Amino acid sequence: MRERRAILSGSTFEEQIGYARAVVDGDRVHVSGTTGFDYAAMTISGDVVEQAEQCLRTITAVLAEAGCTLADVVRVRYLLPERDDFEPCWPVLRRAFGAVRPAATMMVCGLADPRMRIEIEVDARRPATGER
Repeated sequence: MRERRAILSGSTFEEQIGYARAVVDGDRVHVSGTTGFDYAAMTISGDVVEQAEQCLRTITAVLAEAGCTLADVVRVRYLLPERDDFEPCWPVLRRAFGAVRPAATMMVCGLADPRMRIEIEVDARRPATGER
């Protein structure tokens, strides 16, 4: 039987809206759009680069709980309300994914809270035992 389990980050949004930060489905891990909120404190920086860094910290922790790392990411989506905010984030994103080279898409769209300046969503493949 395939494993299917939800991973929660403690975000109040997960409870209010009814979703999980990530879902492990067999060897796949689907991480929900993750914003720059520090979900433990429910605070957010006004700086887009700091928000990108926080998104990746949250994603890294969730992937670890699922048995993955950023090296296992196969797809990433970047959602930003302002196109001009994307380029300042590139160095942070390159550090996270430059060696991995996942398929990627950047979209300009509205986000749920006006304080949110970037949202990152990833899909990863869990390595088989002994695969690293």
